[in-house]
Formats: sequence, structure tokens, C-alpha cells
Amino acid sequence: MVLRALLAVVTLLAPASAPAADEPLRIGSKRFTESYVLGELLTQAAQRDGAKAEHRLGMGNTAILFEALRSGAIDAYPEYSGTIASEILKLDGSPDLTRINARLAQMGLEASVPLGFSNSYALGMREEAAKSKGITKISDLAPHPKLALGLSHEFLGRRDGWPGLKTAYGLPHESPRGLDHGLAYEALAASQVDVIDLYTTDAKIARQGVRVLLDDRKYFPRYDALILHRVDAPTRHPVAFAAFAKLASRIDEPTMRALNARAELDRVAFAAVATEFLDARRSASGRGLREALFAPDFGRLALEHIGLVFGSLIAAVIVGIPLGILAARVRWIAQPVLALIGLAQTIPSLALLAILIPLTGTIGAVPALIALFLYALLPIVRNTHAGLLGVSRGMRDAARALGLEPATVLTRIELPLAAPTILAGVKTAAVINVGTATIAAFVGAGGFGERIAQGLALNDHTALLAGAIPAAALALIVHVVFEALERMLVRRS
Repeated sequence: MVLRALLAVVTLLAPASAPAADEPLRIGSKRFTESYVLGELLTQAAQRDGAKAEHRLGMGNTAILFEALRSGAIDAYPEYSGTIASEILKLDGSPDLTRINARLAQMGLEASVPLGFSNSYALGMREEAAKSKGITKISDLAPHPKLALGLSHEFLGRRDGWPGLKTAYGLPHESPRGLDHGLAYEALAASQVDVIDLYTTDAKIARQGVRVLLDDRKYFPRYDALILHRVDAPTRHPVAFAAFAKLASRIDEPTMRALNARAELDRVAFAAVATEFLDARRSASGRGLREALFAPDFGRLALEHIGLVFGSLIAAVIVGIPLGILAARVRWIAQPVLALIGLAQTIPSLALLAILIPLTGTIGAVPALIALFLYALLPIVRNTHAGLLGVSRGMRDAARALGLEPATVLTRIELPLAAPTILAGVKTAAVINVGTATIAAFVGAGGFGERIAQGLALNDHTALLAGAIPAAALALIVHVVFEALERMLVRRS
């Protein structure tokens, strides 16, 4: 029933479905600089040749993007041959594209259009630190067990990441520190960690004096950049894939490093970086806070954020107030209901979203709305329960003495008296959801969290503020509106 109500809200919020022939090609990207840039390149290349295409930025890690592709939530995204072989298909060695596609075909997927560069995993150290310890290759790390390792969360869990690397090289380091890839170079420069994982096309390698350690035992496979897509996508979107074919082998490693540097170090917007490459020109670098704050995507992000907050809030009110009434009416059920709803609050938001993706079979608005709905329930149910219990027994007895039915007592006496307390719970849920909704961007649901995710990926404080400031302003507006409503109810009571 709850899921049905949320899906109804999603339907109301979403635009009417277009005919299949008019649907745009939906291109996803992961939450790091290079994937953002490649996603924009593919989207703009398709649009320039007259195809309808849209870019869903920074949807998450490999597992989330792959699940989105399999479910049909997106049609294509930039991926790497080594990631497909090792992480997705669990193949050993370095299989060629023919073998990879034979396995992908069983899932209705295909990999095509090699872009011309390999972005392999590697380990890196500060040049002066590596030189002082005589470390030039990964096997040289073994005699230095006290070196502090700071590795990205995905690398820590990947089959072709830390677990296999530790075994292959016999590394004695026990507890690597988990770091977002966008922050790793800063942690390395500040000597907070000694070794990080990196991508060989990272822009900061040269500019921050990082020594890339030689993979002397050839542990990492090749990570050739290509397009992973649904097998029917080229048939459904022939113009877009003809445009992609023009990009084949056009991007070498130095070019990709330069594109990453434009986005990550020069603070040029991803769309502008893609335009530069396609136009073979350079735009003005850097964005001020005002420009980033009121960028062209502001209206879209605001509508998405408001839709997530109030869509989930409406569903939580519809379910939460009756639950609160039930808990107040049937005393023995109150604690189990409150405890069960409170349990949902203890689940970290990203973990809850990860659980909901396979359960709903989709990414984007549906799991995000369900997660926000669960987080909004507790203050609404608890305040409804507390507000009804706060109505004096004498008031109830007087109403019954006048011959009023229990339902009438509830709707005409108890709920109006408890309304300020109930509304305070709804207000709390709304304000909390404004902040929590920023996490929804990590599963492609949009909102101002999209800018925050980009800022984290780039370690770009301007992008972070451009997402955080409007989210905070929206929370303040919601608070003020509910305060006014609450005062009106108090006066009426």
C-alpha cells in the first residue's frame, strides 16, 4: 500500500510519457571527473547530429550504473573494459572485446566504440616521499608496512581493487583509510596519507608531483574507455550511435588528462569542456559563486528537489497520521510501531538507497522517494501520537457525554486540539527531508545534491556551495512557511 502511494506520487511528479520513438537517449555517468566529461561529450555529440539525448550526471558507482542500464533506466554510459571484465562479469585475465560481448549479450548489453585511451588503476605517492624511501613500483611497498594508505571506497571493495592487489603483492598493510577520490590528492599533499589509488588519466598527477608506482606484476588489466549500452540502443537511436562512431579512437591519454584538468583544476563546467573538445577551442576558465549558483540548471534542480521533498512528505502524512492515531488508540501497539519506524532512522541514507535499488528494480526518483518517505515518518507518527495523548481526558469525556460518536470526537475535538503538535512533526519532517534529499543525487534522482556530488568529485568548493546554499535556503523557506501555519492553528485552537 505504501509503495503504491509513493508510485502514484512519482507518476504525478513525472511528465507524461512520450512515445517510444520520441524518447531521448539516456546517457549516465559515474561520480568522478572523467565520467562526467565523457558523458557530456557523448550527449553533445549526439545532439549536434540531431539526435535527442540527455545526460544523467553522477548517478553513482559501477554497481548503480550497471543496474540502471540493465533495468532500462538509462541506455548507455562510458565504461572501461577492465571494469566490465573483472568487476561486472567476474572474468579472469584480460579478455578481448569479443569475449566480453559474448557474455554481455546474455544480459541484453553490448560494449562498443573504443574511445582511444586506457585509464588504468595505479597507486601513487608524493614524489619526495617515494624518492626518500626508494619506492618506484608497487612491490616496493611491502617492506614499509607503516605507510598510511588512503584508498577510494570503490577500490577497497572491487574485485580488481585492493583485496586482489594485497594478495598479488603480499602487502602487509591492514587497514587502508577510505577516501572519496576527489579528496585523495589533497589528503596526500597534506601528508595525511602516504599512498593513494589513482587513475592514470588523473589531471592532478603532474600538477601535484605524484609518482605513479609501476605495476611490476601486471596485476591491473587494461581499462580501455568505451561505451556500454543496451544491445538494442543503436537500433533505437541510430543517429546518436553514428555520432559516437565519429569519436572512436579520437581521445588519447594526454587529451583525456587535459580535459580532466580543464574541469578539475581550471574549474570549467563539464558541458563547456565537452564543447571545447568538439569545437577544438578553449573557453574562459573558472566560475564565480554567483555564476555557479544561478547556472542554467538551477530551475530544473529546484523543481526536482522540491518534488522529492514534498512528494515524500505527502506520502508520509497520508501514512503517518493514521499510524499515529492507531498508536494513540491501541496502546499496546504504540511502542512496536514507534520502534519499527525509529529503526528506519538508524539506517544510513546511502545504505538505504543501495538496499532499495534492487528491491524496486530501478534508480532515480522511486528509491529516493521511498527513502525520504521512511525518514519523514518518525516525527509525523510520534507527534501525532503525542498530540492525541496530550488531549485531556476530561475533554473526551465531556464530548462523549454529549452523545458524540468516537469518530466525531476524533475529527471535531481531538485532531483539532492536537493539530499544532502534529503540524510541528510535519514541519520537522519537511526540514529534515530538504537536507536528506541532497543524497538522492547519488542515485540519479537530481536536486541540488547533484551539484554537491560534482563538487565532491572535483573537490570544487564553488560547486559544493552552489548546491548547499539553495538547499539551506529552501530549508529556511519551508521552516518559515510551517511556522506561519503553526501560529494560525494555535490562534484557531
